[in-house]
Amino acid sequence: MSHANLGHKPPFRADQVGSLLRPEPVKEARRRFFAGEIDQDTLTAVENDAIREIVAKQKDIGLAAVTDGELRRSWWHFDFLEHLEGVQGYEPEQGGIQFHNVTTRPRAIRVVGKLGFPKGHPMLAHFRFLLDVAGEHVAKMTIPSPSMLHFRGELADGVYPDEDEMFHDLALAYQDAIRAFYDAGCRYLQLDDTAWAYLCSEEQKQQMIAKGRDPKRLEAKYAETINKALEAKPADMTITMHICRGNFRSTWISSGGYEPVAETLFQKLNIDGFFLEYDTERAGGFEPLRFVNRKSLSIVLGLITSKHGALEDKEEVKRRIHEATRYVPLEQLCLSPQCGFASTEEGNLLTEDEQWAKLRHVVEIAHEVWG
Repeated sequence: MSHANLGHKPPFRADQVGSLLRPEPVKEARRRFFAGEIDQDTLTAVENDAIREIVAKQKDIGLAAVTDGELRRSWWHFDFLEHLEGVQGYEPEQGGIQFHNVTTRPRAIRVVGKLGFPKGHPMLAHFRFLLDVAGEHVAKMTIPSPSMLHFRGELADGVYPDEDEMFHDLALAYQDAIRAFYDAGCRYLQLDDTAWAYLCSEEQKQQMIAKGRDPKRLEAKYAETINKALEAKPADMTITMHICRGNFRSTWISSGGYEPVAETLFQKLNIDGFFLEYDTERAGGFEPLRFVNRKSLSIVLGLITSKHGALEDKEEVKRRIHEATRYVPLEQLCLSPQCGFASTEEGNLLTEDEQWAKLRHVVEIAHEVWG
């Protein structure tokens, strides 16, 4: 299937968020690696083989942009963040992150020194491998947004007495990260960010206030930090943002439409495109898209769920795309699943065959809508 008419630069008419279910050989090799039964080189070889296979499948389905499925990661965010200078990963005693009726295994990060982006960050090598196997397809890289370090991380005593200084250094670290990925050949980078969805949720905002955090200040600081990070972005690089309400074993954390942060997101962030979750009524309606006033801003409608295997009714998906054109012209819209299929290595509760069918569904609907 040709992907040529799915748009020439990212995000594409038929696109994807990034993570894919971990194939069984990868799960087994990771289990053996962490048990001390195999070495890093053996694990990497298994991951390489699996990534070659999933990239071939993405091409076969007709996607214009391919990812490595985040197959080398345990988490969508911690694996990147704990390799920044000044950040340490650890296992907290109080347990994991609470989702709807389920909790993740324990993992956390803390800032213990001055923040920076190291030249030897392991994900640069991960990207180079993806670029090599992508061939003429676009290699899409996903990393957590700078907001996530502050939102999910703790601050060791005495490291940054002035929080504004921490945000400043965080933005500079991301400027260096963006430049490093660009120099490695990356032209399509995505920042994954759950903080904005929390800022849409009254329940989550009340929890922030209870912890002494001011949601309005966070909104302003996150926007400022992201824009500062993007100042160094080369003109021929596309940087998108995926806004997620939580995705672990097919469950979620936050509910609420985009209205509370829509003006900041769509008018103040210098992002090239947004991947927005629209697979359930928890995401609200399309009305917040009325704040989109830049012709260069792409809106990727996440109308296909990655949480279960049943395929959406094509006509219903088309109807909803048409509904969104009340606020954003069709030529600025794209289609994707609402999230990745495995934000953590455990993955969502569907099969690999169902996952590929979902992505094929996205491509077929996009062909029918945009031609």
